[in-house]
Amino acid sequence: MLKLRRAVVVEAGDARGGEQELVTELEGRRRAAVGEVALVGHAQEGDEVLVNVQALDMGLGSGGFDVVHANLTRGLDAHEPAQGVVMKLNYTSLQHAVAPVDDAQVELPLERPVAVLALHGQLSAVAWAFARVAPGRSLGYVQTPGGALPGGHSRTARALRERGLLAGHLTAGSAFGGEGEAITTAGAVHHGLRSLGWDAAVCGPGPGIVGSASALGHGGMSALDSAHTALALGCQTLVVARMSAADERPRHRGISHHTLTVLELLLAPVTVALPAGVAAKVKRPARIARHDWRHARVELAAFAVAGLPALTMGRGVVQDPMFFAAALAGGAVLGELAT
Repeated sequence: MLKLRRAVVVEAGDARGGEQELVTELEGRRRAAVGEVALVGHAQEGDEVLVNVQALDMGLGSGGFDVVHANLTRGLDAHEPAQGVVMKLNYTSLQHAVAPVDDAQVELPLERPVAVLALHGQLSAVAWAFARVAPGRSLGYVQTPGGALPGGHSRTARALRERGLLAGHLTAGSAFGGEGEAITTAGAVHHGLRSLGWDAAVCGPGPGIVGSASALGHGGMSALDSAHTALALGCQTLVVARMSAADERPRHRGISHHTLTVLELLLAPVTVALPAGVAAKVKRPARIARHDWRHARVELAAFAVAGLPALTMGRGVVQDPMFFAAALAGGAVLGELAT
């Protein structure tokens, strides 16, 4: 069941990227909360809100806040007309109408490169490295399911858009709240590359990946769907390897089992990038030798001082350099494919 509680807003910040940061008072305690403005509107101090407290009560590392489910003070009198023609999050209490950007006419093959992520934390390094290798080329982001669904919750996407490192942000499938809404990942990639004219695209889940410590039950498996989609659309498809030398879980050290599983299950070969210098130390199982493995030189020190979001599982560039080096390698090879 939904774990909903009544709270009162005591601090209301400005909405950025469609998300509003709040502080509420609930049972005599102050708690952080966020509201997706497109769904629940703007909140003001003194508003009574209904918040979902499940993640904060569970102590989830990526969910350390409550989520506004409804504004009881002003949301119940909303009479704004629907702006869309189809529903997202349909048949849930958060269903809402959107105007999909999916193109009526399909032109294939697309031929332009698409990078596929397993984690949202890879996005800033990929975009930064892409811009260094392919200056003047445009890169768009397609946010898929697998992590957070609201597009406004991605502070990384917002920062990259403000810095001109992303040309656009589309949300696909059950993800919502981007600059454009697509019903499918295929529709988002096609629209971005054909209609918006992106030179390349990067597909991946929002922050806060879902996982059950099992081989297939995690949000990183969205990379398998995205890679198959890109291949079917005739794109040059690159899987950005998730790597680590600092993760306390053995299954994520070296090349993560998330990446290895995707590479094993893919129905066709893709390109995979490894950072030069560490590539020789990484074992590649024979079952994934069919893929096109490339080495790329990375600028880890320059990225570390670039002022972009750089955090994975609470670790930064200094604590987990291999993670960010692998993402930088992916962005560098993506840039090469786009030029």
